[in-house]
Order: sequence, then structure tokens, then C-alpha cells
Amino acid sequence: MRGPHNIWRLIRTGATFERTGAMGVALDAVDAPPRLRMAARMLGWPFAWLGYKGDPNLPPVTRAITALGPAYIKFGQILSTRADVVGTELADQLRMLQDRLPPFPTETARQIVQAELHQPVEAIFTEFSEPVAAASIAQVHRARLRDSGKEVAVKILRPGIEAAFRRDIDAFHFGANLVERLLPQTRRLRPRDVVSHFESVVSGELDLRLEAASASEFSENTKDDAGFGIPLPDWRLSSRRVLTSDWAEGIPLGDRDAIVAAGIDTVDLGRRVIQLFLRHALRDGFFHADMHHGNLKVALNGDLIAYDFGIMGEIDEYTRRVYAEILMGFIQRDYRRVARVHFEAGYVPRDRDEAAFARALRAVGEPIFGADASQISMASLLSYLFEVTERFGMQTRTELILLQRTMVVVEGVARSLDPQLNMWESAKPVVGDYIRDNLGPRAMAQDARRIAQTLSRYAPLLPQVVDQALWNRIHRDEIEAAKPAPRRTPTAWIAAAFLAIGLGAGLLIG
Repeated sequence: MRGPHNIWRLIRTGATFERTGAMGVALDAVDAPPRLRMAARMLGWPFAWLGYKGDPNLPPVTRAITALGPAYIKFGQILSTRADVVGTELADQLRMLQDRLPPFPTETARQIVQAELHQPVEAIFTEFSEPVAAASIAQVHRARLRDSGKEVAVKILRPGIEAAFRRDIDAFHFGANLVERLLPQTRRLRPRDVVSHFESVVSGELDLRLEAASASEFSENTKDDAGFGIPLPDWRLSSRRVLTSDWAEGIPLGDRDAIVAAGIDTVDLGRRVIQLFLRHALRDGFFHADMHHGNLKVALNGDLIAYDFGIMGEIDEYTRRVYAEILMGFIQRDYRRVARVHFEAGYVPRDRDEAAFARALRAVGEPIFGADASQISMASLLSYLFEVTERFGMQTRTELILLQRTMVVVEGVARSLDPQLNMWESAKPVVGDYIRDNLGPRAMAQDARRIAQTLSRYAPLLPQVVDQALWNRIHRDEIEAAKPAPRRTPTAWIAAAFLAIGLGAGLLIG
């Protein structure tokens, strides 16, 4: 599929970017080399008349992406999480990208529900509204269940969206391969990796069963979090193209005046937004990676409600510990500690100067403590942090980029509620609790117990390991004559170590 026929799609894309004035903005954002700029202009300028006009009231890049349709809108939203690729300024603009698409007819939605759930809409719902929200991939209807009378949200994929996305993603792959082949210097931007990341995210969003699974897992993780709620999916009435879940009743978090009028403490709410996000990321390693105003509400009792789980972030336990130490180092202004953690984790090559890296990190952190909270720009700090890590040869960590980018989004939401909010002061108790529970003596004991439990499961295999090791030792000459031998290993010591560990495991567990 990734053949020359995609050239027309690329020409139409370049023409639209040229016609809307977005071409120069996008090229500047990625610091494109001269040859790429020339190629892009040649692709766009002669064909500008073929480009979509878009909404002139929108900023250039948003105008072009919105005009090009659903796949481009979603691509822009995904790129908003990749400030390392497009820069923080453009990423911030893309984060505000809105799904300015008209809804598809309610009658079509009813037909999809009937085909997917194998029942007429009237047999399932007593009420089924016109669309209440229309996005690039799906739209939402408000409905009431016939059997229980409960209000629910019914999310339905756009008809034909899968085929449309496949066509556009095919063109994206073609363009990324073309750019890397013709302009090798652009490989530092990893265009093919960016498109592959986009494809993996969209593939998940095009199967609403996966979003339901994310909501279910997130709900289990957070069920004991006071003041936080999640609309649960109704598995009976969900499928690949239809997702039925609890209706989230509340005030949109973007409507601060309504929140104040309801008597809800916005200062406390802003602090909770920050702390809940960090708790989910550090404690669970599974967090909502799209926590903008449109996906958050506040109930009249003050509970924060999150919904739309199409984009979730996940980080392993080791990375969570590293990230917590980095955060705490910044909070305590211990830049040597932050630098040391980067080197110990292998994020920065060992041949770099740790002291120089610590000084560069100080330039990132000190503005936080020397200015009023309202003057601190997390986006600017993140931009400089990317510059520092690139200068010191730090390899891009996609999971950390998504986490850091979400932190910027969450901070923006919290600041809209409390303009004087200090993110680092709000984060301190959550990070401190995590470090106490996961990096102190208690954590060491828990790690030792987990290791012992793992080894104990392999205890029945220890006799075979010892027997095989001794047999190999005795018949080593025959084995070496038959084939090249691997590097010699002190098998007797390995066997003894396994035996000792196994006995220790039994004592610990017993």
C-alpha cells in the first residue's frame, strides 16, 4: 500500500499547509534543515490552490490539520505529547486542537448500535439523544437503560473511520520513509518512529473494547482514592464499535465560574488534580495521559471525575522509582542527586561529565524556586530540559516524555483553577510518600521477599540445574570438540548460589 499512489495525498497535505500559512510554522517548530524546507516548499507552493482553505479564525497549524480531517486531527493530538519532536511551543498549540467535525446522523448511530449489539435501540434504551459530543474518531449520545432506568453515555465510532485512518496512516508511513531516505539528517527527528507510535495509539482507539478495558483497570487501581470517580463500562452493551458506560454528571473543569458558584474550593481542587495524577503514575504506573479540561468534570459533592480513556500512559516499577528520585531531587534542590540518578539509570552516557550535567540541571530547577508560582512556566522548563538532555547525549525515553508532557497538561488544568498553585509544593507529599514506601528499608524488605518468592517457584528445578551443570563440567571436552564452546562460567559456584538462594527463599517464606 505504501507506494507512489500516496504522493497525491502528500501533495494535498503540503498544499493545505502552504495555503493556510502553516508550512513555515511547522518547519520552524521541528528546526527543519534547509533541504527539508526546500522539499516541503516545492511540494506545497506550486499546488497551494489544491489545498483546503480551513477556518481562517484558527491558528495556521490548527487550521490546516482541522481542514485535512480526522486522521490529521488525531495525529496532531498525539504529536502534542511529543514535545521532543515538535518543540514545546507547537506541542502546546496542538494540545488545544479541537475536534471541529460535524456529527454523523443519529439514525446512522442507531443502525450501528443495532448491528453491534444485535438488538434495536428501542429494546435497550428508553431514551437516546442527539449527539452531545463529536470527535475525530467517535461521537457520544446520552441514553437511559430500559432495564434499570440508569443514565449512560453511548460512544460510537464514526462510520468508515477504520478505512479512512488506514489510508491516511499509509500516506504518513510513505512520507516518513521518503523523508528519511532523501534527507538522512532528519533521522534525529525519528519520523518513522513517530508515525509508528501514532499508528499503535490509533489502533487501540479504534477498538472501543480496549478503552473499556483501560477504564476497568483504572477503576480497580483507584477505587480507594477519595474524591475521585470514573464512569464504569457496561460490558453487556459494549463492542468493538460501541462503548456504553456510566454517565459522568458534573461541571466541566474548564468552567471555573460555575465551579465557584457551586461552592467548590478551587484551590483544593487544583491541588487534588496534581496529586491524583502523580499518585496514579507513581503508585500504579498506569495513568490518564489525556487529562485536559474536556476529559474532566467535578461533581456537586466536589469529587473529580475523569473519562475518555483512549490514551493511557504506562511505566514500569523501575522507571517509576527513577522518576520519583528525579522529582524529589528537584523538589529538594539536590541537583547532584538528580544527575547521579540519570547516570545510574543509564539515561546519560557514562563518558559525560556528571558535575557539568548537575549544573545544567540547576539552570532548569532554580527558576522554580526563585519566582512566584504564577511566573513559572512548566512548558519553558520542559523545553530547556529537553535541550540539556540532548546536549548530554541522553537517549529519548518515550514513556518519560509522555509522563512529563501530561504533567504540563495537568499543571495547566490545575492553574486554571488556582492561578497561584505551586506544582512542586503540591507534588511533594505524594512523591515523599512514594519514596518512603518504595525506596526505604520497607521497600528493600519487600523486594527481597518478592525475589525469594520468585526463586522458590524455581526450587523444584534446582536439582536439574545442578545435575546439568555437573554433567556439562564432566563432559566439557566432548562438548568443546563437538561445537564451539561458550564463554566458560563457574557452574559450581552458580549451582551453589542457586542452592543457597533457594534455601534462603524457603526460610523467608516459611
